[in-house]
Amino acid sequence: MQRIIALVIVLIPGCLAVYGIKLMRDMVFNIGHPLIPYLWLQFLIGLLFFLVGLWFVAGFIFYRDRKRSKVQKRFQK
Repeated sequence: MQRIIALVIVLIPGCLAVYGIKLMRDMVFNIGHPLIPYLWLQFLIGLLFFLVGLWFVAGFIFYRDRKRSKVQKRFQK
């Protein structure tokens, strides 16, 4: 059960990062989202979604690897 909960916790920010990539890609191809009035704002929102999702997933993996002593010595506590 814990693994399923951990998967859901990682999956939600992962989906947020994927949606951020989609928003940025749509801005490049001049496809506007109906709720966002400007393309440059759409790109910034997409970049923010991508960075937050990537930060969370990378932090989760880093925390797990640090707990299992699979990181370099400079990153261990």
